[in-house]
Amino acid sequence: MSIGDKSDREDKITEQPSRFDHLEQMSVVELLRHINEEDCRVADAVRRAIPQIEALVEVVEERMNQGGRLFYIGAGTSGRLGVLDASELPPTFGVPDTKVIGIIAGGDRALRHSVERAEDVSEQGWKDLKAYNPTSNDTVLGIAASGTTPYVIGAIKLAKEHGLLTGCITSNPNSPLAKAVDFPIETIVGPEFLTGSSRMKSGTAQKMVLNMISTTLMIRMGRVQGNRMVNMQLTNAKLVDRGTRMLQDMLGVSYDEAQQRLLKAGSVNKARLDKKG
Repeated sequence: MSIGDKSDREDKITEQPSRFDHLEQMSVVELLRHINEEDCRVADAVRRAIPQIEALVEVVEERMNQGGRLFYIGAGTSGRLGVLDASELPPTFGVPDTKVIGIIAGGDRALRHSVERAEDVSEQGWKDLKAYNPTSNDTVLGIAASGTTPYVIGAIKLAKEHGLLTGCITSNPNSPLAKAVDFPIETIVGPEFLTGSSRMKSGTAQKMVLNMISTTLMIRMGRVQGNRMVNMQLTNAKLVDRGTRMLQDMLGVSYDEAQQRLLKAGSVNKARLDKKG
């Protein structure tokens, strides 16, 4: 089917017309309220996908405990959200930046600039993934609102051929991407407020699902104690203060002693386990 084919657009909820029209005639408050009305639909769509998310997380946890990695791969907004989630895990949970890796069509330049037609090259996704020497313990999660992005589908199909576990996040039901993976996650948020602008509701749903996947995995892998980020990296004064107060509560010591222990140990978790202080 050719790019831009009418029947293709009609099959995609993400390309269907907005429920609202004449946007340019609306006041600021009307626009804001209607965008918010549409955003309220996102959490329900994600909630309905929890069984799919659960199924993926359970198998990924098992593989990561055996040394496997999790790769996010996407283009445009989807790719940027994957890179964002992956990049926040080392400072938040103290895991190596090689454990969860985000790959975006067009490379790092695409994080800030549009890279023309990068998402249309089906063979490039696997080439980019192959640079990390993937193994059969690894998982690849394709992120594409439309579920038709050639870069992502190409990477998924070849990853599967090479024995990797595959999953996806998409906003269209029964998409080519969902059919290609082992564990599809479909967040059906409906037409966008601005027709076709999947950076809006679809992007919000993707961010929510990525938060759920990565946070649940980190908790299950022992990177959290109670409800606290005890393995966070102490990269600024705010985090040192947060860690110090955590240790105060955990150990029943003064602020100064807690901070001294924290800075010596390098993390809340190491400091709380160091009985000698």
